[in-house]
Amino acid sequence: MTAGCAGEIPALGAGRAHQLRARLRLAYWAVHDVWVLTRRTLARVVTTPEQLVNVTLQPLILVLLFSYVLGKAFIFPVRGGYRDYLIAGVIAVNMAGTAQGTAIGLAVDLSTGLVNRFRSLPMSRATVLIGRTLADLALTLTAGIVTVVAGLAVGWRAHATPSHVVLAGLVALLFAYACAWAGACVGMLARGAEAAQAVGMMVITPLALTSNAFISVNQITPWIRDIMVWNPVSAVAAACRQLLGDPNPAAAITAWPMQHPVLASALWSAAILVLLGPIAVMLYQRRAQR
Repeated sequence: MTAGCAGEIPALGAGRAHQLRARLRLAYWAVHDVWVLTRRTLARVVTTPEQLVNVTLQPLILVLLFSYVLGKAFIFPVRGGYRDYLIAGVIAVNMAGTAQGTAIGLAVDLSTGLVNRFRSLPMSRATVLIGRTLADLALTLTAGIVTVVAGLAVGWRAHATPSHVVLAGLVALLFAYACAWAGACVGMLARGAEAAQAVGMMVITPLALTSNAFISVNQITPWIRDIMVWNPVSAVAAACRQLLGDPNPAAAITAWPMQHPVLASALWSAAILVLLGPIAVMLYQRRAQR
């Protein structure tokens, strides 16, 4: 080996080490930026606590309304009471509602010129959306906790091991995070907070009402049942019921999502993230360049 070759090897090793250190620094600052943006969004909630109304009063109202008023009108032919059936459905609907919160929040940030300030900072465009979606996920977790506490107050109980309860929570939160990215796409396209809210309601309300969140699909007209069993909200609700040990009459339906609700929920969440995540980042980049 010549002296020149011997000198190139240490130089090559030093170059790779420098690249590795540079990548680690970039990763550190990316995580730091995400944390700062997440904390900023949550700090705004502390200063304007009325933003918590949607994630505290709404699940409470749904639990009380369906438990004591509308639940009396439903025929429930399987073991367990309607309240044991209801709570997982309310959780699933709340997880889907994350999309609306993200859409409205991003629409407000765009209309107030905050995006223009972010453009002047040396940060990745994706970190802005990641910080926003993580903050909305934390708020959705609050809604889930309120739902569980309200359910316990009206007599609901989980009939499962702690590990299954934790898994049910993870399945629900994964779906919520996927929905947050769907909401990010809406927020990028909407012309304002009112438009984002209207679009969110037009999507979330049909999803909730054409799912098994509040009623059993076994009692529905067959052609509508086919729509309901492939509804992602139905998969999440059925998965939570299965993991929590609650009544799950949809398990008697031969459709694949109802036979494998946990896997179906994970696949729905993964599909939404893989498809809409890059689209949200692309829309944000285009919006920020205007």
